[in-house]
Amino acid sequence: METEPGIWRARLALRWLILGEWRFHPARYLLTATVIAVGVALGFAVHLVNGSALASFSAAIRGVNGAAELSVRATSPLGFDERLYPVIARADGVRDVSPVARLDARLGRAPVSLLGLDVIRASAVTPALVGAGPQGPGSADDTVFDEDAIFLSRAAMAASGAKVGARVPLTANGTTRLVKVAGSLPGVGDGASVAVMDIAAVQWRFGRLGRLDRLDLVVADRSIAEKAIRDLLPGDAVLATAAADGAQGDALSRAYRVNLDMLALVALLTGGFLVYSAQSLSVVRRQRAFALARTLGLSRRSVVAALTLEGLAIGVVGATAGLLAGYALASAALHWFGGDLGAGYFRTSTVSIALQPVAAISFFLLGTMAACAGSALPARLAARAAPAAALRNTGDMLDPRVPVPWWPAAVLLAGGAAVSLLPAIAGLPVFGYVGMGLLLAGGVAGVPWFMRILIAPLARRSGHDVPYMLAVRHLHGAPNEAATALCGIVASTALMIAMATMVTSFRGAVDHWLGDVLRGDLYMRTAGGSAFDPGVRARIAELPGVAAASFSRQVPLTIAADRPPLMLIARQMHGGHAPLPQIIGPALPVPAGVMPVWVSEPAHRLHGWEVGDRIALPLAGGARFLVVGIWRDYARQAGAAVIDEADYSRLTGDDGRDEAQIDVAADRDVAEVSRQILMRLPSSLREQVEITRPAVLRRFALTLFDRSFAITYLLEAVAILVGLAGVAATMSAQTIAREREFGMLRHLGVTRAQLTRMLATEGAIVGAAGGLAGIVLGLLLAQVLIHVINPQSFNWTMSTRVPFSTLAAVAFALTAAAAATAAFASRRATVRGAVQSVREDW
Repeated sequence: METEPGIWRARLALRWLILGEWRFHPARYLLTATVIAVGVALGFAVHLVNGSALASFSAAIRGVNGAAELSVRATSPLGFDERLYPVIARADGVRDVSPVARLDARLGRAPVSLLGLDVIRASAVTPALVGAGPQGPGSADDTVFDEDAIFLSRAAMAASGAKVGARVPLTANGTTRLVKVAGSLPGVGDGASVAVMDIAAVQWRFGRLGRLDRLDLVVADRSIAEKAIRDLLPGDAVLATAAADGAQGDALSRAYRVNLDMLALVALLTGGFLVYSAQSLSVVRRQRAFALARTLGLSRRSVVAALTLEGLAIGVVGATAGLLAGYALASAALHWFGGDLGAGYFRTSTVSIALQPVAAISFFLLGTMAACAGSALPARLAARAAPAAALRNTGDMLDPRVPVPWWPAAVLLAGGAAVSLLPAIAGLPVFGYVGMGLLLAGGVAGVPWFMRILIAPLARRSGHDVPYMLAVRHLHGAPNEAATALCGIVASTALMIAMATMVTSFRGAVDHWLGDVLRGDLYMRTAGGSAFDPGVRARIAELPGVAAASFSRQVPLTIAADRPPLMLIARQMHGGHAPLPQIIGPALPVPAGVMPVWVSEPAHRLHGWEVGDRIALPLAGGARFLVVGIWRDYARQAGAAVIDEADYSRLTGDDGRDEAQIDVAADRDVAEVSRQILMRLPSSLREQVEITRPAVLRRFALTLFDRSFAITYLLEAVAILVGLAGVAATMSAQTIAREREFGMLRHLGVTRAQLTRMLATEGAIVGAAGGLAGIVLGLLLAQVLIHVINPQSFNWTMSTRVPFSTLAAVAFALTAAAAATAAFASRRATVRGAVQSVREDW
């Protein structure tokens, strides 16, 4: 039975071992804590940015919508018949109604949301949208009905530079009017750029007579009102709530945000593997010291607890530093990339960082758990070793003649592949990420078997010089040590290769798609609600030098109040065949007497529309179309549908077009034709039209793509740095721990130069093996990212494009880093004399 003095001495010895390790090797623990800090910082920063952006976006939406209890919304910018207003006002459960006309407009050159309000009704339903004069609320009573008066939110004033009392040009629906800034909108938050006018003035001056875009409601009984209103709504209107607005904003960027969160957590998981690698080597180096503490009376549980506590300390330091760094990263990201991290989801939002205590606590716990988990397994191995055997043994505890089991890795890999094929949950690829985690664990679990298979043929060969043979025989004789060194390398390399392959495949697919889409010589687009009317289109088409001109109209359609709108594209079809890029699967011939529609791949996946289906679109009361084809589209994540422009004009009465593709005659100069087109445009339209060339559009699209994946590129760079740091720490720790072995070799006649070559060879083999295993595992993980997570998240499919140059660079960098680190560490390990190195027992 253990005595109290014996236990006390054992615990004192253990405390001396732990604190001594921290005191004599602080850089090693600092590096390990830094790895945890990097993972926590990335995850916390991404979460902060996402949460701040979504909160600001929701605030902006509430600013535009006025936070009404319920709203009847038009499903498209075409609005709905204003005769619906009295029908809804008389519905059961409705207490008051405020009609709204809403237009996308430009105040000078600043984009604003123009709202036309009945101020009397709005003051009872959405008072936050009622303007105030220069003297404050209530001082604008004599100007609110002035047809030239406009009230601006703080964001609109800042963007346009307009001041109260100034007269500024306002452009909406293709019409420009000079208006007077009569006051402000103090009830609208800073994130919303809103302009408010009298509803009659908006309808009259901007061509919206008889049309409304929204009815804001105050209800006496919500359940009764909702049921009554839904029974009264035409096909071009939908009932929306504040919760639906939030859900729509959340759905707009949810997949992007979740993917970034998951990638950041995978980086943290990789940090856990590196902690495991570092702690395993540290435990092996101190194995005999732990055995001595065991002989003094310390229990196995105490050894495990002490080493786990050591991991906890690493996690606390790393997680704390990671939270501070994450806040700084989030602030920088909001400043440089915006709330959408460059993806373009919240470009109109002014985002300020918002503290999230729950998220901070969660990431702190995740960081400490990763460090504890990385230390617990080596601690268990150290405690299980018999003290007598450990005191005599100074090398690898794994007999190289005993076969390494391969089935645990095979089971994990097979399980990961099977799980990743399961369908998404609520539109999120939950099982895809679970499958990636299992595949990553399976790849790491297979490292010992892979190392044994790789080294065995080299160990059987002879005829090489002494340093090479010593390196190979050591790796073959200490497979557990080599495998431990490879765990962190394989995990970080696999993560980086997977992301690099996914981004390369996505970018290559987008680039190829752009080549199919941008086939014209010039592209024109209007702004501020302006449009090309039939007369303008005819003048452009008849212009000398214009070989062909095709015009189109893009109209967002709200299919459901809680989902982002579908983009309806009306364009000319040639004989019923759509000149669309990359048709997927079979396409139907267009039967007589039906209206055809071609849906994009995201629309097909989101709404379940198949070729041959008859679908109703919320246009002109719910017109029905026949799906005749599915086409690939990387521009509109929420989906798009293409119909013939003749059908569109007949259904809506809208004969305007907002985009044009111009083919220039072969013998004419493109720049000259572009100038002539601008001269043919009316002066009021000329300032609202942008003409660009395909090369500019292509460059802009790829730049936007790179901005969208800027954070992914950052994660790749971090993965590379973490992997190289892991290589350096692992090789350095292994080399320094073998000082007595080097002393014995020096006694046998091996020179310092030969030892350096031996260690460099060992490092090169370990680095190359880790790089090879990481590349293979990374390519496997990339298939899940490309063919499972990407389609389930963004509804796009693509083929795999392997970045061979990146693979070669990574393999070379890991091999060179491991060799260089081992060679550098050998200088420190061999600096002591041979006699002094072997005379010590510890």
